Amino acid sequence: MQGTLRKMQTGHNDVVDYSLPLGEALLPLNPYLGNRIELHFTGNIFCTSCGRKTKKSFAQGHCFPCMKRLAACDMCIMKPETCHYYEGTCREPQWGEANCMAPHIVYLANTSGLKVGITRGTQTPTRWMDQGATQALPIYQVSTRLISGLIETTLTDHVDDKTNWRALLKGNNEPLDLPAFRDKLKPQISAQVQEINQKWPSETIDEIDAEVLTFSYPVNEFPEKISSHNFDKNPSVSGILNGIKGQYLLLDTGVINIRKFTGYEVSVKD
Repeated sequence: MQGTLRKMQTGHNDVVDYSLPLGEALLPLNPYLGNRIELHFTGNIFCTSCGRKTKKSFAQGHCFPCMKRLAACDMCIMKPETCHYYEGTCREPQWGEANCMAPHIVYLANTSGLKVGITRGTQTPTRWMDQGATQALPIYQVSTRLISGLIETTLTDHVDDKTNWRALLKGNNEPLDLPAFRDKLKPQISAQVQEINQKWPSETIDEIDAEVLTFSYPVNEFPEKISSHNFDKNPSVSGILNGIKGQYLLLDTGVINIRKFTGYEVSVKD
């Protein structure tokens, strides 16, 4: 099979189901577990937005003109607390209306440890599987991306918002009592949340009393030492597929972040 890569698709079952998009085709990956797999980069990269061929990929699969033009590539996507839709300066107001002026979830997750994050309400539980979280707990639902970013910022004074990807791929973190962390954190940020509510009275901030979601990944063996494959340095990647976690394939020869190579044309064979 051959086609352009997209991030792996996931299904939340007893063990997370993974499929690899190759153009219009989907390759189920769980059956490859314990078997040899080979991925070869053809040298072609295609923009995931306009489809044009590009020498270099920007912002996870875009050509340079699209990266400069599209709202999905704006810095506020990485820093939602800087969302500027209200200022009338959004690159694509219709896109912002659909994606940023929509309900978002603020959550706690267990990845390489406790972390805080945000996601659109429609992206649960996909977001947590993409991150390789073994546990996740929604704690707030808010009306816009900006508000979720502002609350996340207050929480980062107490909780990390980053995942140590090397630690993530070396094993599963010990289970955490996420409801206990939630109950401890909410009083610590209550004053800041009230200030946000007062500044943005038309927006809603709702506390969520949710159950913890858990995730189990198809991994036979975690690597003791992390070494990364890179299509830009070596177009051929092969080895025994020991596991899949987050957006990473764990091969006996090293790991590869599939999402990093969005738009790369790749052939796959066993």
